[in-house]
Amino acid sequence: MMFASKSVMASPAKFCRNMAMLSSRKRCPAYVVGVGMTKFDKPKEDGKEYPQLAKEAGRDALLDAGLEFEQVQQAVTGYVFGDSTKGQRAVYELGMTGIPVYNVNNNCATGASALFLAQQLVVGGLADCVLALGFEKMKTGSLVMDSPGVNPLGVHISSLANFGGSPVNPVAPWMFGLAAREHMKKYGTTKEQFARVAEKNHQHSANNPRAQFQKIYTLDEIMESKEIFDPLTRLQCSPTSDGAAAAVVCSKDFVKAHNLTDTAVEIASMKMATDVTKSFESASGICGYHMTQKAVRDAMTEADVKTSDVNVIELHDCFSSNELITYEALGLCEEGEGGKLIDEGQVTYGGKWVVNPSGGLISKGHPLGATGLAQCAEICWQLRKDEESETRQVEGASVGLQHNLGLGGACVVGIYKR
Repeated sequence: MMFASKSVMASPAKFCRNMAMLSSRKRCPAYVVGVGMTKFDKPKEDGKEYPQLAKEAGRDALLDAGLEFEQVQQAVTGYVFGDSTKGQRAVYELGMTGIPVYNVNNNCATGASALFLAQQLVVGGLADCVLALGFEKMKTGSLVMDSPGVNPLGVHISSLANFGGSPVNPVAPWMFGLAAREHMKKYGTTKEQFARVAEKNHQHSANNPRAQFQKIYTLDEIMESKEIFDPLTRLQCSPTSDGAAAAVVCSKDFVKAHNLTDTAVEIASMKMATDVTKSFESASGICGYHMTQKAVRDAMTEADVKTSDVNVIELHDCFSSNELITYEALGLCEEGEGGKLIDEGQVTYGGKWVVNPSGGLISKGHPLGATGLAQCAEICWQLRKDEESETRQVEGASVGLQHNLGLGGACVVGIYKR
């Protein structure tokens, strides 16, 4: 399967030269100086509308930073569902100063994509203070992608059908369920190991008052909940959610000039990757495995860190299977050993890493445009030892990793230091 013919593709040598030129440019450090998020909640027709959700998250991020909206020079907004310029409508709740407002849509990676662009504006020296704001007002029930014209996931779905037969609605659990089956067949991973991921994240969210779910479930309850697509059960799937999250990203000079070092967390690196040809050779690849590998490799190289340096991780657990498989893509273990990590308790408190202390998408909730920025908020709270994360604080946290994935595809990995 190929999207582009060889005649329009850059040669490997030319691609490498272009990347070398980009990497040699002077890089201005970027810092998150304020974060905010609403409580994530079950979609309600009579609940808060997206402008109110966005206002709450944006206001809290500015308050956290000790800044006024008038000091924000540009804004990048992210949402998946709805009309154009919703970002402007949301930002106007905070103020109307005439600044540029960009609207971003990258499926479930939308929030981190907005953050990535905000960071790029600062790193590139184009702005000193940028607001990244993500929000979503969703419908109840399973996620449905319905738009006119060619389905942007059409090639992914048709390619995946080669590994698991005709698509089943809802399509997302079918896709990630097939990736789980592939992993089970290839490595002997068990249904119980996938369920243990959900058990862990539901336990973590019990200490997060902003999470959509705060109930602890036993392993049996998770495995015996309604089957969505074998091996995935309802309690192993992220819910639809309403919510918003925001981050204020600033340059080093701005941090110093406004005395913001108390809250500043450095974005040591943030990289975005999209699909590669190899992505379509396996179910896990179609579901983002190779995008993740590329993004984390590039981010860790630039940040000069190893997986052993990382303490806390917010990972895109849209389904329990994706978290387990992503352990391997991130390099936390060798391929096929993700089940061993969860069995040995290496990805929770007392282990090598605490993955999804917030409860992750499975339990914290998943308002698509807000998820990536909520991940950023959690990591910043953890690295700052903030009272927001006091009940779930990761001991000694100084380096954090964020992973936000969108099929179609985009993957953003960020490395944070304090």
